[in-house]
Amino acid sequence: MKFANVFVAVIIGATLITLVVMINSFRPAVVTKQPSPEFVRATGKCAECHSRTQYSIVHEFELSVHAEKNVNCLDCHSAQQGQSAQEHYGFEINPHVTAANCRSCHEQEYQQFLRSRHAAPSWAAVSGARDFTPEQIAHAEKFHPGAVNRPPNALAALEGEAAIASGCASCHSVGKPNADGTIGTCTACHTRHTSSVEVARLPSTCAQCHMGPDHSQIEIYTESKHGVMFHAQRDQLNLSAPPNELTTRDMFVPTCATCHMSGLNGMAVTHDPSDRLGYYLFAEITEERPGAVRAREEMKAVCMHCHTETIVNRVYEQGDAVVKATNEKIAAVRATMDALRAEGLIVGGPFTHPIEFDYFDLWHYYGRTAKHGAFMGGADFVQWHGNYPILEHTVRIEDEARKLRSEHAAPDQ
Repeated sequence: MKFANVFVAVIIGATLITLVVMINSFRPAVVTKQPSPEFVRATGKCAECHSRTQYSIVHEFELSVHAEKNVNCLDCHSAQQGQSAQEHYGFEINPHVTAANCRSCHEQEYQQFLRSRHAAPSWAAVSGARDFTPEQIAHAEKFHPGAVNRPPNALAALEGEAAIASGCASCHSVGKPNADGTIGTCTACHTRHTSSVEVARLPSTCAQCHMGPDHSQIEIYTESKHGVMFHAQRDQLNLSAPPNELTTRDMFVPTCATCHMSGLNGMAVTHDPSDRLGYYLFAEITEERPGAVRAREEMKAVCMHCHTETIVNRVYEQGDAVVKATNEKIAAVRATMDALRAEGLIVGGPFTHPIEFDYFDLWHYYGRTAKHGAFMGGADFVQWHGNYPILEHTVRIEDEARKLRSEHAAPDQ
């Protein structure tokens, strides 16, 4: 090669390098200084600041399986599709982690969650369909007809926005749609920085929402033999066992997650807590869910890891009887309520007459409680927190109906 050609090539190369350096100098600092995951892992840059300002965040992360597997802060806080990134001390991050971030590694778990009542139906139970896209509504309605394409909750609307924000939304936001197109946040059960399987398996985690008069599962569980044994033997359980390897040696006493979601002794893990449920026990009049036979057999399979088939079948027979009897009691009172409306004795919007509160309590509190108690080993909740107040409210409503008819009867009647 001639010297002249070499000289020209050097000049061209130098010119190109100079141009790249000049162009790069005009790029934003958050772009040019964006560290790689390896840099974060090596320097602990995030921990360097947050251990001074929010020590608990760093400490909780250090306890997590994510930390053991070298997942770093940017792996979860990098902006995903549909999310906006912002400059943060030389980093480019998304501070609001949603299901979009978790699904980047846990897509199967997200899809299971997405078809559950924890997803869109949960938020729609408060706010109706208004916050969802047509595609999200269509997807959820395939699994839960009428549970998402519905109006906002009438009772919540009457109680007001402040009550919704600090009350209803605190639990129901587990299924709130995000601006990035996903639904919900996995941290509702797994916590934000520990991302813990152990925490998700604790009864107290489910109890954050499944408590109180309208879904008193934690009170029923605590009363049950399962709950008694859990509190007695909590320290002997391996609550942090990997989901796909969990056995009855790890969890010889069940928690909510063990029965409803876990892959016990080789069973498939699910993030749809209703996968193994045959009934809509929360409903005014309980009906079987689609796929009830399969769901019931899968739950029985869980039970039979610890109990004989005879015992399991007896629990189901007794539970079925309570569901049937409770349905009949509620249907009889509902017929009275329907008749009062047809006769024009209950007028106006929902929850404008005292008798409507009595009926709401009847099915929404006591009916649910009796049915859940029957399947979860809560005798006191079948009887004193279920059937007794059902009877009391039935008598009260029928008496009020007679008074309404008497007050509105024509003078010659």
